Amino acid sequence: MTLAGETRHDGGPDVLRVGVLEVRPAEGLATAGGRAIRLSVREFGLLTELARSEGRIVRREDLYERVWGAPLRDGDRTVDVYVRKLRVKLERTLPQWRFIHTHVGFGYRFAPERSQVLHPD
Repeated sequence: MTLAGETRHDGGPDVLRVGVLEVRPAEGLATAGGRAIRLSVREFGLLTELARSEGRIVRREDLYERVWGAPLRDGDRTVDVYVRKLRVKLERTLPQWRFIHTHVGFGYRFAPERSQVLHPD
């Protein structure tokens, strides 16, 4: 396991470790604490591209081109829909962590951060 905010690429060819997540693009596998996370092909592609760019803001247009292999059309919200799906699955698997951060007008940033869950007294 790595520290939050640390990406390591030493687990073999193209293994990405971001916080408590491990992404193995060649195998189509993402795990959290050794448990596989069930993702669609597009969700997995999006997770892989975000993990490769950990800590940096990635434009929606760039994500679409990398994952879908075509230019993003004006008004297309596909990236936003899939980011939402991916967030839900990551938060369901690791409720104490937040990974995808929106930067309105810029894009998305992937960085593991502990969530600030407030519990009522």
